[in-house]
Amino acid sequence: MDFDINTWMKGFLGGLKVLFGPRLLFAGLQGSYGRDEATAGSDIDVVVILDQVTPGDLKAYGAMLDTLPQREKVCGFISGRQELLNWERSDLFQFYHDTTPVFGSIDFLLPQINQEDIHRAISIGACNIYHLCGHNLVHEKDAEILKNLYKSAAFTVQAVYYDQTGAYIKQKAELIPLLQPREREILQTGITLKQQPNMARTEFERLSGLLLNWAAGLIIAYKTE
Repeated sequence: MDFDINTWMKGFLGGLKVLFGPRLLFAGLQGSYGRDEATAGSDIDVVVILDQVTPGDLKAYGAMLDTLPQREKVCGFISGRQELLNWERSDLFQFYHDTTPVFGSIDFLLPQINQEDIHRAISIGACNIYHLCGHNLVHEKDAEILKNLYKSAAFTVQAVYYDQTGAYIKQKAELIPLLQPREREILQTGITLKQQPNMARTEFERLSGLLLNWAAGLIIAYKTE
């Protein structure tokens, strides 16, 4: 039987309401299901925000998830409201825009995020990619690591486009034709690697160099004071 994320989320949300009642402030989806890009192997990346979170809450939440189908695919994030309000703001930019609401709202985060935080998100993303890409080229030489780096780069590409236009576009297929050539090539390569995974091995050095040079350019362009 085909898996239906909307049916699953109804069961998930029902379990949350029984477990936490009025303490449940928000529930949503991230990742490929949140972007309508899911495949049969995709994780179910859920977000839960409570008034506050205790170790007991986490134990009860895990036990509730154990009663649901597709348990092995469930991952995600659970937090108290105040902790989220005080989170690293460059992370909040991506968190807010990449989360599809199912219950409640996280609009209370918007006043926390400004242009400087977006620039910081781009800079941190580029630095992480540059570091890991260089390490992989010298030491690991691992095609899987390279594929994961291109997957991570998609978030930085989204942030760059948002910085340039003020529009956050979740779906890669919609975003690609709107991008500048360098970002378009990075995002398209990431999609191609998902469709043709052997390409990361057969063109490892070229694709690593492409990603490294792109990240280096962003590090310089978005230098922080």
